[in-house]
Amino acid sequence: MAESHTPAAQQPAAAVPAPAAPGKTPPNKRVLGAVALIALAAIGAGGRMWYRSHHYVETENAYVTGRVHPVSSRVAGVVTRVLVDDNQHVKAGDVIAELDPADHAVRIEQIEAQIASVEQQIGQAGAQVAQVKAQAAAAAAQVKQAEAQLVRARQDADRFGQLYTDTMKAVSKAEVDASSAARAGAVADVSARRESASAALAQVAAADAGRDVLKAQVKVLQAQLKDARQQLAYNRIVAPVAGRVGKRSVEVGARVQPGQQLLAVVEDEVWVTANFKETQLAELVPGQQVALEVDALPGKHLVGRVHSFSPASGNQFALLPSDNATGNFTKIVQRVPVKIVLDPADVKKYAGRLVPGMSVVAEVELGQQSAHVQTAAAAH
Repeated sequence: MAESHTPAAQQPAAAVPAPAAPGKTPPNKRVLGAVALIALAAIGAGGRMWYRSHHYVETENAYVTGRVHPVSSRVAGVVTRVLVDDNQHVKAGDVIAELDPADHAVRIEQIEAQIASVEQQIGQAGAQVAQVKAQAAAAAAQVKQAEAQLVRARQDADRFGQLYTDTMKAVSKAEVDASSAARAGAVADVSARRESASAALAQVAAADAGRDVLKAQVKVLQAQLKDARQQLAYNRIVAPVAGRVGKRSVEVGARVQPGQQLLAVVEDEVWVTANFKETQLAELVPGQQVALEVDALPGKHLVGRVHSFSPASGNQFALLPSDNATGNFTKIVQRVPVKIVLDPADVKKYAGRLVPGMSVVAEVELGQQSAHVQTAAAAH
């Protein structure tokens, strides 16, 4: 009975649940999902990089290229007119600027006056030639006359000699001597006439030579006149090709010198020069399609084709090529310029927006056959 009267305070306390034994916390499903996504993304990115490294070659060292023609003056002069503006489109042969033609016009007038003067001298020389030829003809006639007189004098001398002998003296000694003297005089006269005729012929040759010199002088002056007219034509500076005007520095009133660049004309035809590493060229062939992205045209995808490869690396065309024969040689991967022609549709679509110097990203898928190979295969 004593046990039944035990105080409540002395009764055992109610059972308290014991704390759970320490164990592993279950993983968070969100964290697992994020890690899985990151792993998949890394695997995908790595796989994409591996795939592209084996099936594509790409370079950011590429630029839009075109033909830029510097325009300069061929003669010195003062600019009187400028007929083009910056960025204006011109055709081949269009007049770009004009120089003051006064100096060249005066030069032409001077040469024309000299030609007229020399031609008058040629006319006078022609008359002189005719005169000396007439004198030469008269001298030749006088020679013939003297020769005829010589023949007569010889006949008279022979006749008188036959009439005056030891056995027969039909004529006097004086007549014989006179005939002999006449013959000697006729001989001397013929010699003198012949000398005069030779001198006359020499005068004819000299007159002809003088006239030929004047004619040659006329040809020289005509060549100078042709050159002066060309110099006058050079006062009109024309566009060498069709294209757009750029880098214009010419202004009215400026005095320009021969060879001084006034502006540049950029042709509408453009292409891309991509500087690929030499290790990327193994599977590149002409005709392969190239994907192009121009920095100036974000979001626009252009198409081109491999046209040709440079005959040397870019280093060989540098102003100061590196000397690899030195002892401190370090191998550096060289870059080779590759010409990529654009699709004509893209060139036409973006005409005026694709200009030389723009940065381009070029990408080529390896393993594709060139257009030449495809055409040959289709033909067979």
